[in-house]
Amino acid sequence: MNSTVNGQRVKGTISPPRLSTYERETSNLQDALELYLWNANTSGAFFPCLHICEVTIRNAVSEVLFKLHGNQWPWDNGFVNTLPNPRKGDNPRRNLEYARDKSSDVNKVIPELSFVFWQNMLTSRHDDRLWLPHFRSTFPNTDNNIGIKTLRGEMHKDLGRIRKLRNRIAHHEPIFSRKLDEDYEAIIKVIGYRCEDTAQWLNLNQNVTSLLNSKP
Repeated sequence: MNSTVNGQRVKGTISPPRLSTYERETSNLQDALELYLWNANTSGAFFPCLHICEVTIRNAVSEVLFKLHGNQWPWDNGFVNTLPNPRKGDNPRRNLEYARDKSSDVNKVIPELSFVFWQNMLTSRHDDRLWLPHFRSTFPNTDNNIGIKTLRGEMHKDLGRIRKLRNRIAHHEPIFSRKLDEDYEAIIKVIGYRCEDTAQWLNLNQNVTSLLNSKP
């Protein structure tokens, strides 16, 4: 940190409670502020990766829904009625209803649906209709020696990991204690299942790995 900067004032601006997580991890205020800035920069570097991963997954899932339910799949009760509708917690059916209330254009509904909606399209309840018939063609770069249900389950788990990272970053929370190399590998793996060129393109143009290698 520049010697002309008053670290205590920076701490006051960020807030002592917020910085305390970083101070517990380091030996002095200067190191805590350095870690805080690294955390912010690394969070920012993950954004393009998370963006491409989410777009990849929602386009992949929606491609199958287009095949099965047509261009108006968000309004097709044959699909809507397959979605869980719990009274509490995440409600995929309500998520879809809110999204389609905002627009009658399916291409505008798709980006309104939450990450968890797309993640939960990869649960076992959709195996018979969606994934047993269409998984291999939708994700052509998965291992043919591993069963579809196993692969689909692993992808759901990977997306859960990615979603937790995404949520922490979105709320400006610490991510430095996570196994960020494994988070990044999960992102590249999921994208690569759909398109190896896209995964390679992202890998060649991202800044995450260099930041992970320079963690203070």
